[in-house]
Amino acid sequence: MAKLGLALGGGGARGLAHIGILKVLEKENIKINAITGCSMGAIVGALYSYFESAEKLESFFINFINNIDFEELGLNELKEKSKGKTGTLTHIGRYLKIRYNLFKSLNRLSFFTEETTNDIFSHLPNIPIEKLKIKFSAIATDLITGEEINLTEGPLQTIVKASSAIPAIFPPVKINNMLLVDGGASESVPVKIVKNIGADRVLAIDVTRCIQLTNAPKNLFDILFRTEDISTFHLSKLRLEDADLILRPNVRKLDWSEFDKVKEIIKAGEEAAESMLPDIKKLVDKNYYLLAMEHYLKKLKQ
Repeated sequence: MAKLGLALGGGGARGLAHIGILKVLEKENIKINAITGCSMGAIVGALYSYFESAEKLESFFINFINNIDFEELGLNELKEKSKGKTGTLTHIGRYLKIRYNLFKSLNRLSFFTEETTNDIFSHLPNIPIEKLKIKFSAIATDLITGEEINLTEGPLQTIVKASSAIPAIFPPVKINNMLLVDGGASESVPVKIVKNIGADRVLAIDVTRCIQLTNAPKNLFDILFRTEDISTFHLSKLRLEDADLILRPNVRKLDWSEFDKVKEIIKAGEEAAESMLPDIKKLVDKNYYLLAMEHYLKKLKQ
């Protein structure tokens, strides 16, 4: 029997496209045996492995993003958007607020405090990931050794918090002797890892940002995220060589913090999966030995 694994890449709000893809796979009764996620891919993958329902997953994220606690994080302010319809006084207030937070964060490891981060992730269930209904793991990066870490056991909240700890934005997470940050620093789309936890064929979801520059960076966050986008883009190209099939939802021009476009992003994921549905079904139905031969020939070619 085919053992389909999903490799869910990171990308902040762009990673919500994974939900749309899961909706289509579920609708088509395509069984998922294993999921490995990085950053937002880890959050989505863990919650889907918990709910086993794309509908519940979608409702969770929409409700969470519309929650006043989430809105008060002010993620959109990190992009320094133009005033638009916002009044001048409001714009000035936001300008001063972000600079005040930046000043305070100079003596911390991240923009958001440990307390704020814990509040965010407290909305997630906190069962051991070993007990999830679908086999799951998350990728993080150890700041001490520089190694990629595949997290296969432990509390769900802690695991996804570590995998999605965007450097300088969220604080690193201590697990044993490791100091962990966002897995995207070492593994943007974890194709090989999901094979290690039980998949014999991998559908990779790539939501890395398009690196064609439209505007010059205006602040330190622009530079930070710009350099991350560039490194992630090139790392993804390398990692995706081992995927059996790649889906790229039409979200690659969006900023990582555009959570206000949650429904639009989920829809883009659905459209990507529907457009590739014949290829997905072909991958699922492919004979194991034929697939193994294809993998062997690909390695020889590389």
